[in-house]
Amino acid sequence: MGERQGRAFTFNGNFPAPLIKLKEGKEAIIKVINETNESTSIHWHGIRLPNKMDGVPGVVFPGIPPKSSFTYRFPVVQSGTYWYRSHTGLQEQLGHYGPLVIDPKYPEPFEYDRDYVIQLSDWTFEDPYKVLMHLKKWDGYYNYQKRTIQDLFNDIKTKGLEYTIKERLMWARMRMNPRDIADVTASTYIYLINGMTKEENPTFIFKPGEKIRLRFINSSATTYFDIRIPGLKMKVIQADGQNVQPVEVDEFRIAVAETYDVIVQPMENKAYTIFAETMDRSGYTRGTLAPKIGMEAPVPPRRPPSTRGMIAMGMHHKMQHHMNPMKYLCNCKPMQIPNSFGPDAAMVMKNPICRLNDPGVGFENVKHKVLTYADLKSIKPFEIRNPERQIDIHLTGNMERYIWKMYSYDGKDWSSEFHQLIKTKYKERVRLVFINHTMMDHPIHLHGMWMYLQNGNGEYSPRKHTINIKPAEKVCVEIDNDALGNWAFHCHILYHMHTGMFRVLQVC
Repeated sequence: MGERQGRAFTFNGNFPAPLIKLKEGKEAIIKVINETNESTSIHWHGIRLPNKMDGVPGVVFPGIPPKSSFTYRFPVVQSGTYWYRSHTGLQEQLGHYGPLVIDPKYPEPFEYDRDYVIQLSDWTFEDPYKVLMHLKKWDGYYNYQKRTIQDLFNDIKTKGLEYTIKERLMWARMRMNPRDIADVTASTYIYLINGMTKEENPTFIFKPGEKIRLRFINSSATTYFDIRIPGLKMKVIQADGQNVQPVEVDEFRIAVAETYDVIVQPMENKAYTIFAETMDRSGYTRGTLAPKIGMEAPVPPRRPPSTRGMIAMGMHHKMQHHMNPMKYLCNCKPMQIPNSFGPDAAMVMKNPICRLNDPGVGFENVKHKVLTYADLKSIKPFEIRNPERQIDIHLTGNMERYIWKMYSYDGKDWSSEFHQLIKTKYKERVRLVFINHTMMDHPIHLHGMWMYLQNGNGEYSPRKHTINIKPAEKVCVEIDNDALGNWAFHCHILYHMHTGMFRVLQVC
């Protein structure tokens, strides 16, 4: 990795795994031969397929034992940008992932001249289980950006003494740090594009005037990236492999496990930096768009560490006059919020808010256009009808103990354990209301089916396989339960999933 050696979990000796290209309307037959001494698996992220081909050990099959093989066979019923990865233990952190591109059966509603995959990821030379052990012992183990006495003086100067004291007391009562943005940071991570470091600077060639399609895939174990290409506008054309009405932005955040396709059109005979800065601002990686190999563009200066404010913790009622009225664009309402989740939750958000038009922490003062979920409009309309019922999904956590949970509530029963299935009926439309009671973002991924994000765009609600839920936020989606079987349903931050934020949704 760069100039250092590490131990990776590879496919055919490649890191990351090789690009797999499929064709919509055909059948995929992929034989996996496990030549290692440990069990493994492959999950096809975002792909609609027969339940037994989903590749999740303990949910649909026992995994692929050492020195054995498994053949995946499924019809290809969609197109777009996806990826594949291990769903076994923490193998994903060791490089067990690769890009997957499915060519459409019919022409796409946009044109381009070149097409590149940009797979983002994080890498540590530590054993992933040692990383988890550190997080269990001290949640701030990798956080080197905590506030200092100088930050206190700056806050008093800009916010006033009374507000600063009130804010500090709030954080102290919750035993939390407003700069706990990422569990694992650049103190141990290096960040990669297509397996290469920022020093290796992967370069993507173009001719001036060409339209370049960039397929961004975030295959990180825990890292969110903010993507910019200084000097170029980016036209977002796909989200999670699905076509959306084009929206032009200067920057977008890509949560763990999401994909975004953009088109850029550089007109000048010069290089441009593809800059991927981590959400907590502790690190970055970069690549280059250039007319020829060897050209480089300036690397943007790093921005100050991100800090969560009071809005991020549900203190919105005191600041409503500052907020955009679009905050009301989601009309879902939780059925019930308990006073406590016990030791599994450090806090309870009694008044979660909808912030789909908020790009998230770190973007409070930027002047340029940043993509939000409110901008996403599907090209293909969505059938509007009333859901048969609602299920609330409460995301809870205790940072000090590093425990993460997904509580479900169907109007009658509460449950939170992996073996307690979230039961639904085939073809039933269900509204899921997510409530995030933690101070961390959680990218929630549902296998096998689409989640239609209720973002105020009516029949043009976008469909996604992964929805990011910000702290203190509520988000509603609808699912049609059109795929039979047991489907994994979890946070895609690897260490959150591994420590409890993992459920199974059953369609029968």
